[in-house]
Amino acid sequence: MDNNRLQKVNRLIQKELGELLLIEAKKMPGVLISVTSVRVSADLSVAHAYLSVFPTEKSKEMVSNINENVKSVRYDLGKRLRNQLRIIPELTFHLDDSLDYIENLDNLLKDQ
Repeated sequence: MDNNRLQKVNRLIQKELGELLLIEAKKMPGVLISVTSVRVSADLSVAHAYLSVFPTEKSKEMVSNINENVKSVRYDLGKRLRNQLRIIPELTFHLDDSLDYIENLDNLLKDQ
């Protein structure tokens, strides 16, 4: 499939998932969830979404909670994207710990 089309689908799903999770995060005070990237397979059947959660102490709990409720998230995403995509991909959520990795490297470099 065209690489440009995949990039457009990635951005579209990232934007809509971000808005969905923002609405859900407002129900939990003190928690911020952002979708850092989405990678959709070439046949548009599976989408891997990478989430960044603040505070980081709750990150694994939040991602596992979202993965447990993935059917309702996919349903809500389908309602939002029904006019843009014919088939809504299966969703899997992963923790994006790249910011923690960068912060750790900064701390190590400052110590020297």
